[in-house]
Amino acid sequence: MSEHSLGELISFLDGLPEPRIVMNAEYRIIAANAAYVRDFGGGQLITGRTCYEVSHHFDVPCDQAGESCPLKQSQKSGSPQRVLHLHHTPRGEEHVAVETTPIRDENGQVVYFVETMRVVRQASSRPAAQGLVGRSPAFVGMLEKVLRVANSNASVLLLGETGTGKELVARAVHEASAREDGPFVAVDCAGMTETLFESELFGYEKGAFTGATHRKQGLVEAASGGTLFLDEIGELPLVLQVKLLRLLETGTYRRVGGLDWLPADFRLVAATHRDLRAMVQAETFRRDLYFRINTFPVYTPALHERPADIPLLAVSLLERVDRESGRKFTPAALAWLSGRRYSGNIRELRNLIERATLLADGDLIDLPHLEEMAEDLPPALLMNDNAFHVEQVIELDTLERRYLSWAKDRNGLDAVELAARLGVSQRTLYRKLQGLKGN
Repeated sequence: MSEHSLGELISFLDGLPEPRIVMNAEYRIIAANAAYVRDFGGGQLITGRTCYEVSHHFDVPCDQAGESCPLKQSQKSGSPQRVLHLHHTPRGEEHVAVETTPIRDENGQVVYFVETMRVVRQASSRPAAQGLVGRSPAFVGMLEKVLRVANSNASVLLLGETGTGKELVARAVHEASAREDGPFVAVDCAGMTETLFESELFGYEKGAFTGATHRKQGLVEAASGGTLFLDEIGELPLVLQVKLLRLLETGTYRRVGGLDWLPADFRLVAATHRDLRAMVQAETFRRDLYFRINTFPVYTPALHERPADIPLLAVSLLERVDRESGRKFTPAALAWLSGRRYSGNIRELRNLIERATLLADGDLIDLPHLEEMAEDLPPALLMNDNAFHVEQVIELDTLERRYLSWAKDRNGLDAVELAARLGVSQRTLYRKLQGLKGN
């Protein structure tokens, strides 16, 4: 590529709204457009420095510091590469979606690389993007999947324990999609009866039943042009699963008491804390519906899978729930929060922090404020309480019997959920539990 061609490329990039830089194969920044200087420059010189020093404050390239390097990947593949990185910016550390594209000369040789940045939190000014906090590999991997699927129309299935923020992730999918200007409509599937399901989702016509004094818009219609979020979809009875499957397969619905089939226009995001594959095996969840909603599964990690994120989450939650602004945790309080195990995940952490803010009168949230409220929590929520322990190596049959005996006594798990958690059918679970009685 000639100097003239490089100048044309830089001039072209300077007119684009997204932050972009031009680099050589040695990671050196040749040029940065106005958007990059504005969003990432921080008043400092950009050109001539390495990308890893500017973005990460590293002394070596990303791939030598334990990070995935899109430039290195692009060199090997000769094609554009995308990754999600945590960059230093004038606003602090932020998640940035990075796309690196090789630029070839007239002989087809790669001579430069153009890197395009998209700050995840700046992608939307709405609450969901602001609420996604973390830097652990488990969290970043989840967020990267969200960004990859968001701009498609594929159905997304959010999996994970209760309280891991699945609705927040669903909103983030919506906000990063082409439907972001449309409505986000959430439906709680738990406890849905057949009559309620149809009238809530599909609406009804005037006179459809006693008390129907006017036509009511259903949630499917309300979600037109946007996203329909079906929370706890694993709780739907089989008879309602059939009705949902028809809606998804035909893309049409009919109001209760109506005659006309109406077109549906929504992007589906569903969520559950249950093991749907095990439920399919147990024949409590329809196989065809499972494959219809499971186009792109995203696992939302539990807090125990991302313990390093707890201090970041605690600070973020404090800013959102505290009635007084500017208060902080003491180091002892943050250490105590980081050392707990949260069976209720982010929801439990939020509740604990909100209670502590009501007890604190000064500028600091300290250990006593947290410990006092923790005494009111069930013992099963404390770190390592009621955990399953094995002191020595034992036979597998014995291990299974002991584990089943422990698992069946866990509070809040009925036979269906226990079978799902164990990944077996209800019939298999019953047979194994009967075996316990015989020993």
